[in-house]
Amino acid sequence: MSSNKNKENFMVQGTILAVASLVVRVIGMIYRIPLNRIIGDEGMGLYSCAFEVYNIALLLSSYSLPLAVSKLVSARLAANERKNAYKVFKAALIFAVTVGAIVGLTVFVFAKPIAANIMKSPMSSFALKVLAPCLFIVAVMGVFRGYFQGHGTMVPTAVSQVIEQIVNAIVSITAALVLFKTGAAAAKEAAITGVEHADMLDSAYGASGGTMGTAMGALFGLLFLLFVYVMYKKTLTKQLRSDRTGEEESYSYIFKMLLITILPVVLSSGLYNICGILDQSIFNHIMAWKNVPYKTYNQLIGIYSGKYLLLINVPLAISNALASSSMPSLTKSVTMREKKSVIYGKIGSVIRFSMLIAIPSFVGFAVLGSPILQLLWGDARKETAMILLIGSVCVVFYSLSTITNAVLQGINRMRDPLKNAALSLVIHIVLLVLMLLFGLGIYAVVIANTLFSVTMCIFNQHDINKTIGYRQEYKKTFLLPLISAAIMGAAARGVYFLMRFITGNAIATIISLAAAVGVYVLALIFTGTLTEDDLLEMPKGRTLVRVFRKLHLIR
Repeated sequence: MSSNKNKENFMVQGTILAVASLVVRVIGMIYRIPLNRIIGDEGMGLYSCAFEVYNIALLLSSYSLPLAVSKLVSARLAANERKNAYKVFKAALIFAVTVGAIVGLTVFVFAKPIAANIMKSPMSSFALKVLAPCLFIVAVMGVFRGYFQGHGTMVPTAVSQVIEQIVNAIVSITAALVLFKTGAAAAKEAAITGVEHADMLDSAYGASGGTMGTAMGALFGLLFLLFVYVMYKKTLTKQLRSDRTGEEESYSYIFKMLLITILPVVLSSGLYNICGILDQSIFNHIMAWKNVPYKTYNQLIGIYSGKYLLLINVPLAISNALASSSMPSLTKSVTMREKKSVIYGKIGSVIRFSMLIAIPSFVGFAVLGSPILQLLWGDARKETAMILLIGSVCVVFYSLSTITNAVLQGINRMRDPLKNAALSLVIHIVLLVLMLLFGLGIYAVVIANTLFSVTMCIFNQHDINKTIGYRQEYKKTFLLPLISAAIMGAAARGVYFLMRFITGNAIATIISLAAAVGVYVLALIFTGTLTEDDLLEMPKGRTLVRVFRKLHLIR
C-alpha cells in the first residue's frame, strides 16, 4: 500500500514540475516570437552565442546544485536526519555564493575575448556581459530549489520557474525594443566613424536587451523562494528541535559529499550540454574559414537556435522535469533498499510517460513543421522547414537520454553518464567537422546533434541494464505510441490541407493541431497504449476514467 502511495506521489510531483516546465517553455516560446521579430535572425544569432557561453558557465557554477542538494537532502530525510539535511542546505549556500560570484565575475571581465576568439562572434559580447550577474543569482536559487525538492515537494520550484519566466518575458521584450532602437541610432553614428561591424549594433543592443530579462526573471524567482523559506522557517525550527540524530555530520564532510555528488554531475552534464557551444564555435570558425560573411552565418545560427531549438525544447521540458522529480524518488528507493520491482516500476513509468509526449511531438514537427513556422514567425523558407524536419526525431532521443541520465545518477552510477557523454561527444565532433567540410552547412549541426542523442541513449541503456538488470519494455513504450502518433500525423496533415484552401495557413494550422491532439488520445486508447489502469496511475486519473467512460471510449 505504501509503495503505491509513494509511486502516486512520485507521479504527482513529477507532473507538477512537468506542467510548470511546460508552461515555462510555452511562455518562452511565446515571448521569443516577438523578440525574434524585433531583433531578427541576426540578433537571435548573437543572443544564442551569448547564451551558449552562459549555459556552460551555469553548468560550472550552479546547474547541478538543485540535483545534488535534492539527492543529499532526500537521503538524509529518508534516515530521519533533519539536522544533517539542513546542514547540507547551509553548506550548499556557501558553495553557491562563492562559486557563483567567481564564475559571474570571470565571465563579465572576459566577455569580449570569449565572444571574439572562442565563439567567433565579437558582437555577442554585449549580451554576455548582461548575463554575467545572473550566474550568481541562479546559483543561490538552485540551492533553495534543491532543498525543497529534497523534501519531496516540487511546488516552490514550479511556481518560481513560472514567475521567473513571466518576468523574463516582459522585461526581454521591453528592453529589446528600446535597446534595438538605441542600437540603430548608434549604428548610424558608428558607420560614419568606420567602427567594425557597425551595421550589427542594433542587433547587438537588441540581443543584450533580450538577455536582460533573464537576469531580472532569475532575481524575482529567487525572491519568491526566499519568501517561501521565511514562511517555512517556523515549521523547520520545530522539526530541527525534535530531531534526535545521534551524530551530526561535519561541514567538511558535507562539503566533501557535495563535491563528490556535484563533480560527476557537472562533468556529465557539461559534456552532455557542451554540444551547443562547440557546435556554434566549430560552425562559425569553419564558415569564417570558408569566407562566408559574418552576418550570413550568424543569421543561420539565429534560425537554428531561435526557431528550431526553441520548438523542440517545448516537449523536452517535460523530460527535464521528469528527470528532476525522479532523482529523489530513485535515490530514496536505493537508500531504503526497496525491491527491484519498485525501482523498475519507477524507471518504466517515467520513460513511458516521457515517450507519450516526445513521440507525437516528433511526428507533429515532421508533418506540420512549415505551417507552424509560418504561423509563429511568418517564415516560409524551405531551408528553415528542412532544419525542423531533419531534426524533429531528436526530440525522442534527447528525451530518452535525459531520463536515462537521471536514472543512472539516481542509482548512484554517477560516472556512467560522464563516460557516455564523453564518447558521444567525440563521435559528435568528428561527424560535425566532416559534414561541415563536405558542405552540409547548418544541416550538419542538426544531424550531428541527433546522432549525439542516439549514442547517449544506447550507452545509457546498456549501463542501466548491466547495473540493475533493467530491460526496457518496447511495445507499450515505443511501438504503440509511434503507431498512434503516425495515425495522428496522417489525420493532422489531411485536416491541414483541407482547411488551408478554405481558411489560410494560420487557422488551418491551429485546427490541425487541435485535431492532432484529439486523434492521438483516441489512437492511444484504441491501440491499447493507454488502459484504464494506466489512467488511474496518473494525477486526476479517476476523473479521466469517468470522462472517457461517458464518451464510451473505455468500458
